[in-house]
Amino acid sequence: MHSTVRERLIHLHHCRGIGWKSIARLLQLDPSLSTIFELPYDTLSAYLPITKEQSLLFFQDLHSITIQSMIKTYKEKDIHIVTVFDKEYPHLLRHIYEPPWILYAKGNLEWLNLHKIISVVGTRTPTREGLQAVQELVRPLVQKGWIIVSGLASGIDTAVHQTAIQYGGKTIAVIAGGLSHIYPKTNLALANEIMKNHLLISEYPPHIKPQKWQFPLRNRIISGLSLGTVIIQANERSGSLITAQMALEQGREVFAVPGSIFLEQAKGTNRLIQQGAKLVLCSEDITDEFRHFFH
Repeated sequence: MHSTVRERLIHLHHCRGIGWKSIARLLQLDPSLSTIFELPYDTLSAYLPITKEQSLLFFQDLHSITIQSMIKTYKEKDIHIVTVFDKEYPHLLRHIYEPPWILYAKGNLEWLNLHKIISVVGTRTPTREGLQAVQELVRPLVQKGWIIVSGLASGIDTAVHQTAIQYGGKTIAVIAGGLSHIYPKTNLALANEIMKNHLLISEYPPHIKPQKWQFPLRNRIISGLSLGTVIIQANERSGSLITAQMALEQGREVFAVPGSIFLEQAKGTNRLIQQGAKLVLCSEDITDEFRHFFH
């Protein structure tokens, strides 16, 4: 069977029917995860907070997946597996609520533990001013050695990654779904460029297709990797506001670019400023907050 707790965790992570909470319970039951594979179906299903249908799927996968061959395939494809037990696991991310058990990554893994990491996100439907703000803020940040994290979504996120690359910076993309299912498809070339020369990560195994519920969860990783999150444009019901909320819950800094009171894409950012996010007019407004970190 599996030689290490790390391999056993990777195996569990590939089983259908269970999620973050079930894995947490199994680790509580047995921190080495070694007895899980011997337990009868009734014991396991009674212990886990899942439906009968999910229990059956989980039990089936628990006893049929051959994880060693999967790990070998990932290695051949240059996909790194970083578990919560590994020293490569991002230090900042480890301290958030429900940190991912595993990250699947392609690219420069060592960037995960560099200190100057900032997230920049925003609406999928930016205005010209929004895209100008990306240039105005991201360019000086990468020139000062900041790694820029975003979510590879259309709009602001795409512009953020592109600007970081354009000015010779480093960028990390965090996606919903697995590495083999890039969404949106229009960003496939950008994703390939990031996997080759930067870093692309997901908390789902590569074969998992993106689902709606994964996007808000993905946002806790975007904010969790970073010292702070900058919102460049956001409607009042925007995913970017979820990222800002997560950043606050994680005790990280939140920055927002103000906009016209008549502009739909500025309603969310203006509201954030009203609630205490730091108003950003230039990149110094962001870097000043971290002066004490980097003398």
